[in-house]
Amino acid sequence: MITCALSGVMANRSQCAAIPYTPEEYAAEARRAFEAGAAAVHIHARTPEGAPSFEVVDYQNIRDAIVAECPVIINFSTGALGVSVEKRVEYLHAVKPAVAALNMGSMNYAKYSEKKRDFVFDFVFTNPIAEIRALLAAMVAADIRPECECFDLGHVGTLAPLIAMGALPAPFQVSLILGVIGGIPGTVANLVHAVSQLPEGADWEVIALSTDQWRLLAAGASVGGNVRVGLEDNFYLEPGVMARSNGDLVAKAARMLRDIGRPIADVETCRARLGLVHR
Repeated sequence: MITCALSGVMANRSQCAAIPYTPEEYAAEARRAFEAGAAAVHIHARTPEGAPSFEVVDYQNIRDAIVAECPVIINFSTGALGVSVEKRVEYLHAVKPAVAALNMGSMNYAKYSEKKRDFVFDFVFTNPIAEIRALLAAMVAADIRPECECFDLGHVGTLAPLIAMGALPAPFQVSLILGVIGGIPGTVANLVHAVSQLPEGADWEVIALSTDQWRLLAAGASVGGNVRVGLEDNFYLEPGVMARSNGDLVAKAARMLRDIGRPIADVETCRARLGLVHR
């Protein structure tokens, strides 16, 4: 399964001209990703002017534009700083994506510049268990599949009690995110160890940042994982060569998967595998 994260919230067009702002641009990027092999797209909503948005209208307009353009599975972000759980639940219940990301723990979150020898930004990404449980309950009530995003091993460890309580129903979808400063460093050894800690039967994917992404995606795919690419995570096909669209990034991932003998899962296969209700 290839997922494409179309935009993120931090980057803008001064950094990469292909980042979508308007619903029509999201739809065009989703179509390019789908045609290149993506079964799902991960959405952080923006206003048509490019500002991050948590408003129902922006999520609805983006979702409607994508659905009109291609049959890809839609995954909404719920990650936020200073935005209430109620606000995030509002757009989940109003728009009902098939999947929604669920951040599995709090952490320092930073970006470091080797060139400047300084942090580009740093903040505390707060996701207390009470908020995780509230978002999870809202997803389950709306028949939205949680995509459990784990930036560190402690986040992976939080899955077990939620499963034991019956709060997190099978099938389990887990994303292992490597390379964020404050989370698990992006090494193959760390990836393999994180995979060994997953719940039995979990459907998991690798997410990694910058051009390190390709090495870690290749490693994860080689041991049975799914992959995520997209302009949220990385702009570059290789050092110095920027992608012209999300479709370029998906096309490279698809070639890598085929080269190691991993068939690309289509939308209907992924919908069945994850037990999805909504589109």
